[in-house]
Amino acid sequence: MLTPDEWGIIHLSLKVSAVAVLLTLPVAFGLAWLLARVRFPGKFLVDGIIHLPLVLPPVVTGWMLLLAFGNNGPAGRFFEQWFGLTFMFRWTGAALAAAVMALPLMVRAIRLSIEAVDRRLEGAARTLGASVAHTFFTITVPLSLPGILAAAVLGFARSIGEFGATITFVSNIPGETRTLPIAIYTALQIPGAEDVVTRLAIISVILSLAALVASEALARRAGQGQGGHVL
Repeated sequence: MLTPDEWGIIHLSLKVSAVAVLLTLPVAFGLAWLLARVRFPGKFLVDGIIHLPLVLPPVVTGWMLLLAFGNNGPAGRFFEQWFGLTFMFRWTGAALAAAVMALPLMVRAIRLSIEAVDRRLEGAARTLGASVAHTFFTITVPLSLPGILAAAVLGFARSIGEFGATITFVSNIPGETRTLPIAIYTALQIPGAEDVVTRLAIISVILSLAALVASEALARRAGQGQGGHVL
């Protein structure tokens, strides 16, 4: 049986991951479409910057977030002054760190899906009089849906497992920033807390596996329904 504190940790982790995915998905789609469909100077540099969190040590990413979104950082001051939103030592900072770490995976999945869309279908829609927006929402988006769904679930699973950037950026505060990975790390430092570690680790495995299974099921359903889209 899980203790109330452990239920709180799970609830916080789910909230952080869900918010991270919801905020990141539109950005990831926009960046993926830009990289897949637009040629512009410095495209390789933009692509590299987007995927930088995949190769940087997570502690470095967390440190950069601290510089930018901390109380004295330019982005941190902007959000606090205009929106009353703070990230330091708050669950919102944990969601931001999770979003940054999940973004490269989400962009990659969506970009591959957009690149797989047959451009001739979009051209045919335009020839038949469909506007750019109508073509985008009735052709491009539906045919990219498996990649979008996969990106969302991959981002969620990645957010559930986020540790390094989060603990560097927002520390380890019970009830506020102590997500599942941080809670497991904390319990490992306590003698005799093996049962807590085991329970939280099992929950992490279940959540991650459920996310992957859901991704596959949704992607299959979306793929089966693609043939029914009409202009």
